[in-house]
Amino acid sequence: MTHAVLSLLKESRHPMRIDLIGVAGSGMSGLALLLLGLGHKVSGSDKATTLETERLQKLGLQFFHGHTEKEVEDCDMVIYSSAIKPGNVAYEAAYKQGIPLIRRAEALAAVMANKQGVVVCGTHGKTTTSALTAHVLRQGGLKPSHYVGAEIPILGSNAHWDTEGELFVAEGDESDGTLVNFHPEHAIVLNIEPEHLDFYDGIEAIKAVFRQVLSQTRGLWVHCAEDPVAREVCAGPQGVSYGWSREHDFSANILSMKPDHSEFAVYQKDQLLGTATLGIPGKHNVSNALAAIALATRCGVSFEAIQHALRSFRGAKRRFEIRHSGERFTVVDDYGHHPSEIAATLATAKGLNAKRIVCLFQPHRYSRTQLLKKEFGASFGDVDELFITDVYPASEKPLPGVSGETILEEVRLQNDHTKTGSTPTMPIARDKVGNSLRPGDLLITLGAGNVHEVGRCIARDLPVLEKLCAILEANGGGVARLYEPMNRHTTWLIGGPAQYWIEPRNEASFAEVVRYLRSASIPIRVIGRGSNLLVKDGGIRGAVIHNKGDFENVTASGDLITAGAGARLKKIASAARNAGIGGFEWMEGIPGNLGGAIRMNAGAMGSETFDQIVSVRFIDTDGAIKEKPLAEITHHYRSVPEFEERYVVSAVLKGTPAPREEIDAKLAASHHKRRTSQPVGASAGCTFKNPELCGAGKLIDDLALKGRSVGKAIVSDIHANFIVNQGGSTAREVLDLVAQIKETALQERGVTLEMEVKVIGEDQPLPL
Repeated sequence: MTHAVLSLLKESRHPMRIDLIGVAGSGMSGLALLLLGLGHKVSGSDKATTLETERLQKLGLQFFHGHTEKEVEDCDMVIYSSAIKPGNVAYEAAYKQGIPLIRRAEALAAVMANKQGVVVCGTHGKTTTSALTAHVLRQGGLKPSHYVGAEIPILGSNAHWDTEGELFVAEGDESDGTLVNFHPEHAIVLNIEPEHLDFYDGIEAIKAVFRQVLSQTRGLWVHCAEDPVAREVCAGPQGVSYGWSREHDFSANILSMKPDHSEFAVYQKDQLLGTATLGIPGKHNVSNALAAIALATRCGVSFEAIQHALRSFRGAKRRFEIRHSGERFTVVDDYGHHPSEIAATLATAKGLNAKRIVCLFQPHRYSRTQLLKKEFGASFGDVDELFITDVYPASEKPLPGVSGETILEEVRLQNDHTKTGSTPTMPIARDKVGNSLRPGDLLITLGAGNVHEVGRCIARDLPVLEKLCAILEANGGGVARLYEPMNRHTTWLIGGPAQYWIEPRNEASFAEVVRYLRSASIPIRVIGRGSNLLVKDGGIRGAVIHNKGDFENVTASGDLITAGAGARLKKIASAARNAGIGGFEWMEGIPGNLGGAIRMNAGAMGSETFDQIVSVRFIDTDGAIKEKPLAEITHHYRSVPEFEERYVVSAVLKGTPAPREEIDAKLAASHHKRRTSQPVGASAGCTFKNPELCGAGKLIDDLALKGRSVGKAIVSDIHANFIVNQGGSTAREVLDLVAQIKETALQERGVTLEMEVKVIGEDQPLPL
């Protein structure tokens, strides 16, 4: 019955009602396009609506959001993807109603029977070669239909049915043995390697499938003679070989490799056909182009038309696709997930002469990861820094002991120069990989799953980073990075990543950075040492500026201290002591910088910052550098509203001349009091402002809350107004503990506690 139904998959002489379960996938959506082109009535379902399903609906697809029994009603045939298994509600409904259930490859083979098929098959390189072949034949005027497993911008879509042309170029899938369903006119065999060993017993079983397809192929067996197994399987009178040696039927001599194209001479045996320029880089892609050249030449396409086609080709989505190309950074994405593909793609990346190659790889299938782990371990030799995610299962169940770490262990065993790191999830990968990038780096994301989302996100933020780097370079230097972990920069050792982290070294660079960020409507935060600050776990959207260099300078003159915003308060106290200036002793134990102390009017031991301010130099909201005397600055207890949107550059502070012995005694007393009354663990200082009733620490102590904890955040046993990170605490844990303290104070004493620590950032990570 199945074969009888499949025989009806012809043009609209016999229109059928066909449903595709899993229609949003690249293979199934392409099949839907072909069936619509043949004139059939097509419906389909999937878990989510995509741009592809929306496009198909405009062409006539009846789309069901989610799989339902209703979608198969009155169907003549139901086609399902490899991801659909028995138990699926639509599959079971079709089965119970006796509707023929057809696998995707079977249906594709039946559609191909309407034309002279060209099956492109092999372990890797199929999508690019299929696209190249279809494009070359189209430019040669043969009007081929095509079916390719990815979006091909130059072809217009991943599949197309042409009513006029006789040829049909299709990507064949050998993964589950369904390749044997094809009876093509011609076959292109790229390579035959041990792969999909969850299905095959070994290489002999794989060769048997290819031999059967070739036995069913009426015309040419175009094959890569550089691959020993392909050469063996395709030996015979129908074989047309290609490779690097003139002994083959078609060969190439590479003349130059550029970041966006390759130039090579093409030979048919000893005859020079001419020079070609391929619009994508890589030696492996030149090899793929030779396959298309060999077939097109034998089909009568002129070399001039072939040259034009190769020059205009821009490749498939996710095949060495350049996502960002700037003066300092390059981001490339590639679908490669087999060791040979990875090695070839990385060789192409190396040819771009980047300072470093940074790679993020997402393993595809547990079985492949387990069976080819040694081959994977050997394939990353061209990488300077490698990150690997968890395995993308692709419908497989996990295998015990198999993960991304499986490959990392092999890389470490075989390669002592590649720096490695584990990034299990995509958000973690985005943050760690993005933060690792330095000017001159090429980042490549590799894998058949959703790893491309990370590259897309990083590429989206790189233009801003490129501009920030340029500003800093033009104004005395500095550092700019993506996704800097804020737990490195807060005294609480807590906080998610800052989207942009910037370290200007002088006033000019600081001012220019601020002007640019404001013009680009990018939020700005300026932090010093991150004391008195809690950054939420989702990090900070926008830019965080941390001033270094000139901003850390401190000078003394008479009874005045001039200090940059980045100067530590401890350093100011020390400079004052050395100059014989008293009044700064209270700063000795505060773990903060002057800029933050001015913005928060920080204080201790009965003193506060604005007791000693003479004037403050700052960047105004328009980016201009200005200075104000103390009398013109409104300030309050732990609050200076004027510097919420203005950024402190430096300040002049006044002390009182005093003998060094007196200053040293006060410094020692201050130091002793802090050591004996405050915890030494990671904290942000006092968590709450003192209410009118009494000190916040005494109130919390009286409420018997010392030692209260949430996760790794705990109320200090030494000073109850300190919440200490015991190691690995999250902002969420701190805030939950704060909420418990505030609720207890309100319920039992009627006191509303207000946080002295400033809380900033996002609860959730920035979306990919």
